[in-house]
Amino acid sequence: MTSEQRLLKIFHLLLAAFGKRHWWPGETDLEIAVGAILTQNTSWKNVEKAINSLKWEGLLNVHTLQNISEKELGEVIRSSGFYNVKSRRLKSFINVIHERFNGKISNLSNLSTEALREILLGIDGIGPETADSILLYALNRPVFVVDAYTKRFLSNHRLHCDHTTYDDVQRWFMMHLPCDTYLFNEFHALIVYLGQNYCRKKPMCNGCPLEEDLKEYPQQASSRK
Repeated sequence: MTSEQRLLKIFHLLLAAFGKRHWWPGETDLEIAVGAILTQNTSWKNVEKAINSLKWEGLLNVHTLQNISEKELGEVIRSSGFYNVKSRRLKSFINVIHERFNGKISNLSNLSTEALREILLGIDGIGPETADSILLYALNRPVFVVDAYTKRFLSNHRLHCDHTTYDDVQRWFMMHLPCDTYLFNEFHALIVYLGQNYCRKKPMCNGCPLEEDLKEYPQQASSRK
């Protein structure tokens, strides 16, 4: 079985076991992008509290986020942790939308994925995972998001162990899967759920929907396959 075939088999096994994850939650593209920035180094539960506070204060639009001060914004998103840092990052993101895209996140659709990624990575505090989360979940661009759960899954299932940089892992996924936004979205969400419930730092393989897959591949796979 090729890596492509195995990955797709794993995807369908996880989908059958866990169902669609409906990720990333959010009513608007802006809300999803804000959530991607706020979720750095904290749980989603804390992010939800911060987003609800933003909604309560009527701040979830580019205009109001542009006008509020960093300090005031930090108080509103306090529950997200590192709120002063995240306030600054959020303001930097909003400033780019305001200054370069006429205050409309929908105008980002006019640029290529590569150009958008370069812009996002140029914003203070936005790294590859956050940038790609915004691209995939808010802007529906076919990029695969990589996180700690993804790397652990690959290592535990002997799929790709030679290189572990963000770009290496992302490139491997995108080389071995059809370029499809839904597939990238759902697969990453399923891997996160797998990592939270079974593929932990100390794996709980008994009862995992991928238990038989692991038994079929007891030897470490080469990343070149």
